Amino acid sequence: MHDARMPVQVAIEPWTDDDLPILQRSNTPEMMAHLGGPQSEEKVLDRQRRYLEGNDMFRIVLLPEGEVVGSTGYWEKDWQGEQVYETGWAVLPEYQGRGIAAAAVRMVAARAAAEGDRRYLHAYPSVDNGASNAVCRKVGFELLGECDFEYPPGHQIRCNDWRLDLNEEPPIVQPPAS
Repeated sequence: MHDARMPVQVAIEPWTDDDLPILQRSNTPEMMAHLGGPQSEEKVLDRQRRYLEGNDMFRIVLLPEGEVVGSTGYWEKDWQGEQVYETGWAVLPEYQGRGIAAAAVRMVAARAAAEGDRRYLHAYPSVDNGASNAVCRKVGFELLGECDFEYPPGHQIRCNDWRLDLNEEPPIVQPPAS
């Protein structure tokens, strides 16, 4: 059992052929509720192919156990006439609520800042996705407001536009004491 007072320790590792089961396990009505619902197996396999082609997707590994518990990454995006990075994440339900996503997104932000050439990292969680909006707050993203976003193609969702300045040190937000 995880002690909520202990900070969670995770690593992010490059996505591999062996990580397809993480995408399949994340493709449930619960996990995809804010993203238009589960995708066809063909779409999941296409996403796996795209993840392998880039160098910007990672599996989230819980330490010290070494269990793969989700995915995260960042990619280039043209947003309102500006070249930015977008980030996203998914943590399997049995591991949610432990700070894993926030820890992994901090690592992705640090990697984007060190290896990339864009100033801002954006996240676009649905306005109704309380957990993902909380991750953005915890990591130190600035809420710019609501926007319409198309994901998957052909499906409009109302999102919050969160932005993190990669040129600044993000604030460290500690979990509340129990």
